[in-house]
Amino acid sequence: MSACPPAPPRSFRAPSRALAAFGVGGLLLSGCGGDPAPSDGSGAALRGKLPASVRAAGVLRIGSYLNYVPVDFKTPDGRPAGLDPDLADALAGYLGLRAEFVDMPFEKLTPAVRSKQIDLAMSAVIDTRQRQTGTDDDGRRIDPGLDFVDYFTSGTSIVVRTGNPAGINMLDSLCGHTVAVQLGTLQEAMMGRQTVACAKLGKPLQLHSLTNDDQALAEVGNGTAVAGLNDYPVAVYNTTAPERGGRFQLTNGHFVQSGPYGITLSKDNTQLRDVLARTLDQLIRNGTYDKILTKWNIRPGAVSSAIVNGGL
Repeated sequence: MSACPPAPPRSFRAPSRALAAFGVGGLLLSGCGGDPAPSDGSGAALRGKLPASVRAAGVLRIGSYLNYVPVDFKTPDGRPAGLDPDLADALAGYLGLRAEFVDMPFEKLTPAVRSKQIDLAMSAVIDTRQRQTGTDDDGRRIDPGLDFVDYFTSGTSIVVRTGNPAGINMLDSLCGHTVAVQLGTLQEAMMGRQTVACAKLGKPLQLHSLTNDDQALAEVGNGTAVAGLNDYPVAVYNTTAPERGGRFQLTNGHFVQSGPYGITLSKDNTQLRDVLARTLDQLIRNGTYDKILTKWNIRPGAVSSAIVNGGL
């Protein structure tokens, strides 16, 4: 495999974010993130426990929506970068595999996992009990559910224009306004529930669900929406990166809901799930995990060990 060029600087300089929407057969990208841990005896032993099909292929096919700086994105030359690609490279490298990324819209990721068109997804997918059990807000079963290996603790933050002209500080203060979110995300589901709460208060909330986070942020910037909701690492980027021009701020800097990012697998792929959990533990112990989080300036979200299906 050819040597990879240097990683992007820690300023999180974003590539052009105008991405075409790829389906499951979309763009395949080989990861070149953080240096993988060496394949020592522990790595060799864990490799032996992989599903035979994965071991024979020598590749982990990983679905990701590469449009979410600094968690998942593409550099100007098209390479995957961010927390998830770096960690996926390290996990695959420890097992003697290569990480291959399939770039697709966020809302297509979990169906692709369930149908086994990819081995797993790593794309800031929040592990929740509903996603584990495949149920809706009323407890009805709507799909077979998913398994997760939790690797990072995040939370949802509210992003507004600098100066916070609408005085947004909590979920109920969004009532009577328009909010922009990315389609298929936990934030969209959260705001779906909030529309019901706002209706009971007699202050209808208008929800705009858009293809990607940049479109949602643009609505906040031009005043179409009073706020957008992001995972905390992305909210920090959107409010501090020079590329954003100081146009946005967080409301109070507090999470309105927290939850873990999870490596996302089908329910019947427990063999791969358990190997990845044990491999993540090895990367945490040998310092590789900490180096990756430090690189992206998101160490506050570190976990101390891998947890399977820890979301609530």
